[in-house]
Amino acid sequence: MSTYREIFRRSEFRSLWLSSALSNASSTMTSLTLAIVVNNQTGSALLTAFVMFGPSLAQVVGASTLMSAADTARPRRILVLLAMLSTAAVAAQAAFELSSAARVILTLAVAYGLSIGAGVRWGLLNEVVAPDQFVLGRSAMNLSVGAMQIAGFGAAGLLLQVFNPNQVFWLATAFAALAIPVLRFGLQDRAPRRVARTSLRETWRGNRALLQRPSTRPLLLALCIPNGLIVGCEALFVPYAGAGAGLLLAAGAAGMMTGDLVVGRFLNRTSRRKVSAYLRFLLAAPFLGFAFHLPLGVLAALVAVACTGYGASLAQQELLTDATPVELRGQVLGLESALRMTTFGVTAVIAGATADLVGPATAMTGLAVLSLLASAALTRPLARVARQSADAPAPLSPAPATA
Repeated sequence: MSTYREIFRRSEFRSLWLSSALSNASSTMTSLTLAIVVNNQTGSALLTAFVMFGPSLAQVVGASTLMSAADTARPRRILVLLAMLSTAAVAAQAAFELSSAARVILTLAVAYGLSIGAGVRWGLLNEVVAPDQFVLGRSAMNLSVGAMQIAGFGAAGLLLQVFNPNQVFWLATAFAALAIPVLRFGLQDRAPRRVARTSLRETWRGNRALLQRPSTRPLLLALCIPNGLIVGCEALFVPYAGAGAGLLLAAGAAGMMTGDLVVGRFLNRTSRRKVSAYLRFLLAAPFLGFAFHLPLGVLAALVAVACTGYGASLAQQELLTDATPVELRGQVLGLESALRMTTFGVTAVIAGATADLVGPATAMTGLAVLSLLASAALTRPLARVARQSADAPAPLSPAPATA
């Protein structure tokens, strides 16, 4: 079994990992700062949830129009351009005194452009590491996300006690800017995985081919719906706990890191697929504790335990990659990420609207119950896909890209 040390010996992987960590630190600090600003200005759980997760709705538009770039464009060039766009957007949040509406519109516009980033990054990961190291590499990338969420949410929460939001936005801008040279000088200028024009037509052609595959649909549903409903719970942390939301968000990130570490590093392919069936239920069950108005520390512990369940996604993404032709792997991983993020945005908005009517605790409990029901309904379809994958030959290694 490969180790983290082995994949970190690859200089390109280190650059991909570091750029992802810097970008996530910036986006996490920006997200929490925006949420607190809007919550203070409006007092609305709906608007607060929307400003944190609503931009994810732009992901589906990007997946429908731009995602062919994940396989038809030069990956380094796209990632550098996206890092520059992200830096400019956060700088605008810092430099101008914007209304809540203007901040949301800016964030939505930038999210549309950034929507292809996941497809480009995950498709490139398939080439940067060996085929049997994809899950380990993705686990390491996810760990950086969790670590930066802990650091970002924690730092933003503390800094907002001392500095004003614009100053925190400037710090987030600095983190985003540091990712640009890391990508530009740390990655090879690889050729696209397939020769085709990056276009709306090509994006739709690839998406149709992927969505028509019977092995793809259950995996996309499993990666979007149960997880998305729990993200709806997380979108209510600020309305539920106010300044204490930073502790809950950091606990969730710590739990996610633990799940990714165990699933990605210590379980083999067969064990990952067996354990994922239980992790999907673990993701939702502890959130039922919000029905009882427990102390914040206890709730943080429950959130940490629950979020280890996100580790199930690694096994599902591995299945998704195995079931997809090499020339469409960037697009399928980008499509999965876009649909998942869009589901996060939709459920966050629904959660916020529901919380305005019945209160955050009741809304979170209801979402957790729905997540459990969704996981139960998907159990048989996922088991069928896993059996088909076990009977199929091992995936071939893609041909190396040339500059």
